[in-house]
Amino acid sequence: MNIFNNAMRTIKGIVLALASVTLVIIVFKYCKGFYDEYMEEYKGTESTQGTDVIIVVPEGATVKEVAQILKDNGLIKYKSAFTRRMQDSEYRGKLQSGTYTLNTGMNTLEMIAAMCPIYDETVPIAKLTVPEGFTIEMIAARCEELKICTAQEFLNAVNSVTTEDFPYLADVPAGANVKYKLQGYLFPATYDIYTTTTAESLVEWMLETFENYYTDDLKARAEELGYSSFEVVTRASIIEREAKVETERPTIAGVINNRLNSGMKLQMCPTVLYPLTDGKFDQSQVYYTDLELDSPYNTYLYDGLPVGPICNPGIACINAVLYPEEHGYYYYHVSDEDEGTHIFTETYEEHVDTQIIGGPNGVEDTTN
Repeated sequence: MNIFNNAMRTIKGIVLALASVTLVIIVFKYCKGFYDEYMEEYKGTESTQGTDVIIVVPEGATVKEVAQILKDNGLIKYKSAFTRRMQDSEYRGKLQSGTYTLNTGMNTLEMIAAMCPIYDETVPIAKLTVPEGFTIEMIAARCEELKICTAQEFLNAVNSVTTEDFPYLADVPAGANVKYKLQGYLFPATYDIYTTTTAESLVEWMLETFENYYTDDLKARAEELGYSSFEVVTRASIIEREAKVETERPTIAGVINNRLNSGMKLQMCPTVLYPLTDGKFDQSQVYYTDLELDSPYNTYLYDGLPVGPICNPGIACINAVLYPEEHGYYYYHVSDEDEGTHIFTETYEEHVDTQIIGGPNGVEDTTN
């Protein structure tokens, strides 16, 4: 009897093991199939015989709205694969409204090309370069300088965007006393300008570019650290205005962490300069009298992070926030004005001993 029971247990164990292996194989094949389908829509170049489908792209439709139209009509399965391919392609920013006959056998690049007919007005007439660290106010001024739109038209477009258009903007805390809800999210890059470019389409393009660079891996890392996208870009914006040398960005991110974790005020000069200069950063020095400026951005006056981002950071500073350097530094000051390098120290006494005073009335650096 015992031999029989042991045999039955052995058989059951083998059956369970086989079932587990089978389940793993099924899950693997399912995931691989999902991945292969996604990558085919994102990068595939093959086309097949399919069925013609007529779609209508409304005037002013966003790339995400077009992706939804394509999915609803059975032309694509994965909206993000389409939007990513659009963003990475030569047709970025060239979608045209109209009625189009597409085919279920087309690859997504062929669909994109069909909806981006080459007209004279789709030839770039200018380029807008948005450097890392530019504020919304600075972008608006540059748009007016290049005659893309007036500064006020750009600001109006910024203020017209809602979380329905870009759900990640819901990370901005309700009631946050920020100057612009989109500050920090208009991604620094070079944008082609066309005769059809409007302030609204330009703002949308910048937000889509942020969405493409702020990948799922970065979102997962932020979630691991307990950060929302809003906190990530707020921290990164400070680093962007502070760090001139690439290798120092993670170090400054570590200083921010150390100060916040110890309950110290951040005391970062750019958080004063942002409200002081109305977002233009056209003043290089902060004076002691400026430190009393009553603004929720002022980290000399208020604890913690500023109320929101003080500029639009690039991907390097976002990575510095997500992968900061761990060290014991709490202080730093400029060591070489031309190179923009800093001396980092652990104690205030070391900070004072190594500091080069910038002027009789000026605050030398962000951590005095």
